[in-house]
Amino acid sequence: MRHLHHLKKGSLKRLLSFGRRRTSKSEDFSSQNTTLNGDFIETEPSQRPTWKCFSYEEIFQATNGFHKDNLAGRGGYAEVYRGVLNDGRVIAVKRLMKASTDEQKEKEFLQELGTVGHVRHPNVSAFLGFCVEKEFHLVFQFSSLGSVASLLHDENSPPMDWKLRHKISIGTAKGLDYLHRGCQRRIIHRDIKTSNVLLTADFEPQISDFGLARWLPSEWSHRAVALIEGTFGYLAPEYFTHGIVDEKTDVFAFGVFFLKSCRGGDPLMVPIKACFAG
Repeated sequence: MRHLHHLKKGSLKRLLSFGRRRTSKSEDFSSQNTTLNGDFIETEPSQRPTWKCFSYEEIFQATNGFHKDNLAGRGGYAEVYRGVLNDGRVIAVKRLMKASTDEQKEKEFLQELGTVGHVRHPNVSAFLGFCVEKEFHLVFQFSSLGSVASLLHDENSPPMDWKLRHKISIGTAKGLDYLHRGCQRRIIHRDIKTSNVLLTADFEPQISDFGLARWLPSEWSHRAVALIEGTFGYLAPEYFTHGIVDEKTDVFAFGVFFLKSCRGGDPLMVPIKACFAG
């Protein structure tokens, strides 16, 4: 795997300087500091990114050599390891895995880095930095309670009360609204689901896993068509059938997330034919 100096210099330079650039007027929220409780809009003044480039030695030591006992999760494209830095901070190290070529893996890494690198909100996973030695890694603040999905299906824990379910749903909605309308450049997540919403020690939800996320245009001049990716059951009909993607794609997925959070089980256990009947 190539090192940092082998990456396309232009790509990394644009990503690392994005937080210090001003976007077009329609996309620029940097001069605002607004909170509208009814509409959830929360914007922040533009600040320099606080994340860093970690050395491989740092994350290797933090995860005890990526020991299997520290494996916190595994998805289709990455593994996530729990680690502890020398300063005591508990981190989650996402190691990208699946890609047909090194070039494709580099592209996926840069896409996710460009998306999460300048996102700052209490209901979005806190990005701490990255490492490009030996392999591609993204480093986040560790969410101690795991995902909403794991909490819903944990047979050893009592069912969540309605107040907690309400808190999780509202917090997730705020995080999603921030991605769509509040961050410096609007983002569509494309994979909102219970396993991609993590919980802090005080049960504050944080949207995570931006592997499928894309930037949104300031204004829609046409209906975007994208490769269909995501989790079946959470896909909006127009996306699943025609590949049409916009903010509503995430809103539909959030609706499914909300139903699962309230019901505790899978609200989509119906025959596939019934979904398209009539």
